[in-house]
Amino acid sequence: MAANAPSRSLRRFLIRFLFLFFILPQLSAGLVLPGGFSDGGHRYVCRRNFFSLCSSAVGAISLVATSPVQAEGVSSDTTIPTASNIDYRAVASDIEDLIARVPYRGPPLVRLAWHSSGTYDRVTETGGSGGGTIRFQEELAHKENVGLAQPIKWLERIKVKYGDALSYADLYTMAGGGVRMRCAKVVAIKVMGGPPIPWGYGRTDAPDSSAVTPDGRLPGADSGKPGYDESDSAHLRATFNQMGFDDGDIVALSGAHALGRCNKWASGYDGTWTTDPVAFDNSYFVLLESLRWRRREWDGPFQYEARAVGGKALMMLPTDLALLRDPSFRKYVRLYAKDRSRFERDFSAAFQKLEELGTKGLIPVQLWT
Repeated sequence: MAANAPSRSLRRFLIRFLFLFFILPQLSAGLVLPGGFSDGGHRYVCRRNFFSLCSSAVGAISLVATSPVQAEGVSSDTTIPTASNIDYRAVASDIEDLIARVPYRGPPLVRLAWHSSGTYDRVTETGGSGGGTIRFQEELAHKENVGLAQPIKWLERIKVKYGDALSYADLYTMAGGGVRMRCAKVVAIKVMGGPPIPWGYGRTDAPDSSAVTPDGRLPGADSGKPGYDESDSAHLRATFNQMGFDDGDIVALSGAHALGRCNKWASGYDGTWTTDPVAFDNSYFVLLESLRWRRREWDGPFQYEARAVGGKALMMLPTDLALLRDPSFRKYVRLYAKDRSRFERDFSAAFQKLEELGTKGLIPVQLWT
């Protein structure tokens, strides 16, 4: 009923307006008064003009009454796409189809979500996932973001499909954490791998690159002299503590290295952390703890290598070895290597926290039945 009130009020206003300023002056002038002349022909013409005028007036009033009206904060009948109108399950399905066609797209999408969120500084309350700023060239040029232009390009078709109502910030975080990772061996059959990450919408895109944070807020592969030393542990704590994470969170989030690989053309490093880089599980911790890691002799930056059962060559970065060498980190590595369920539970909570850095008032969405 309230939505129709503006139309009724406007109708009454138009009736009065037309009568006072259009019909009444002509009545006074004797132009449309029925029977206003003694001549019968003139009376017919006047009646015809009068009813024609009234018909036009009623048509104008009806047009206004049936047109979308917005007044005093009341929405019109025309549905304007907003974040709350989007079918987020449909968006999630589109993202999963993107991964299903090429399973190796999954890990870069996780990295995109991670890097778009991990710039938060709790002291200045800047950065985080809220503005979708990683789409700007200024942030893509940051050292740790090499190669992320590609997954951004993959998601652009989905962004165009849903329009301005779907923010880039929501899309990037949903792509990485809101959609469960699939195992490549059964990618077209069922969702497998990591735990569901609770997700909500409501992030608003920054209008321009002025919101881009300074380079250097994301964790790096090595700190101090080449290879692991205590500076790598210190670097991890400084970087993650800035976001509000503790040692347990640092190790849990590092478990995302179960996915993906390093590419020499991008970071300079080369190789995969696990034997199946498109399956999310606790194998990163199992391999980190159980294999004997040695420096790789090659022409690239300092990294570690080992061979898994079956002879597959694997890699670890100096900051990966920090998790094994630092006593506080190591206890979580051992815990997660033994208990996959505990790892997935802790990872889910930490990744949700990561994706919500720099946001307020997100609205939870149930993406799966």
